[in-house]
Amino acid sequence: MTLNPLLRDTLAGVVDWNDYERVLATLTEGYRPPPVEVQHDSVAGPHGPVPLRLYCSAGSRERMPGLLWVHGGGFAGGSVDMPEADIVARELAHRADALVVTVDYRLAGPGTLFPTGLDDVQAAWLWLVEHAAELGVDPARLQLGGCSAGGNLAVAAARRERDAGRPVPAGLLLGYPTLHFPTPASEGLGVEELPEILRFTPEHNLAILQGYLGRIHDIPADVMPGLGSVEGLPPTHLALGGVDELRASGELFARQLRSVGGRVVVDVAEGLPHGHLNIPPIPALPEIDRSLARLAEALREGVAA
Repeated sequence: MTLNPLLRDTLAGVVDWNDYERVLATLTEGYRPPPVEVQHDSVAGPHGPVPLRLYCSAGSRERMPGLLWVHGGGFAGGSVDMPEADIVARELAHRADALVVTVDYRLAGPGTLFPTGLDDVQAAWLWLVEHAAELGVDPARLQLGGCSAGGNLAVAAARRERDAGRPVPAGLLLGYPTLHFPTPASEGLGVEELPEILRFTPEHNLAILQGYLGRIHDIPADVMPGLGSVEGLPPTHLALGGVDELRASGELFARQLRSVGGRVVVDVAEGLPHGHLNIPPIPALPEIDRSLARLAEALREGVAA
């Protein structure tokens, strides 16, 4: 597999996140997000208030599908302002006539290690479950998801619900999640064409784990959910990048789910790198639009077997 030629040219010379944001802003300057209503709220969590953003389509206000959506960033970075959170929430709310809620969980750092961020996500989920009906959401159509580290947090929160004997989400919508340590090996993906900041080398993955957990041994399953039991988890839609070392983690998770009779769909965005949902959909990169369309369908209709 090779990197999309447009992205190969666009990302050439990118060395840091400022470069990355600058070149993507230029590439996608013609993009205009769909019209949705945005409200701000917060929920009480075990570590203090957890800010939320609620994105709602201009359509129906009754029996809507709902989604708690969690941004990525290696547990220690990212925000609800990044396209992977804000733009994806707007697109999915509009395309699926849904309520999408993003959660501004506490980022990992000194004094804020696991399980702080996960606790915030779970508090947001429990709030959304409790208030679904008054928000116009059908509780039976309430799903949980996220990208990269956010996908990890979504699966871990679903595991907690299962283990507590509470209903699990109706589905999991996951974009290129990191779910295992060590990350399964991959070959022939063309990742050598990517800038270093989009690579997931063993050293990078080790640093992410250290920054999130504070150690690199005795890893709880809630830190890397692919290391624990996946029985009883909801139907899952995996939106993976074709040119991404973390693709192997998503594909292994799909095999694990299928091994216990779980329903799972794997959708690979050909030629696109890790974080492709952090790039707004533009005509020049149709695979991004297709990924969003498939996620919206899974949100609206449920994850197909």
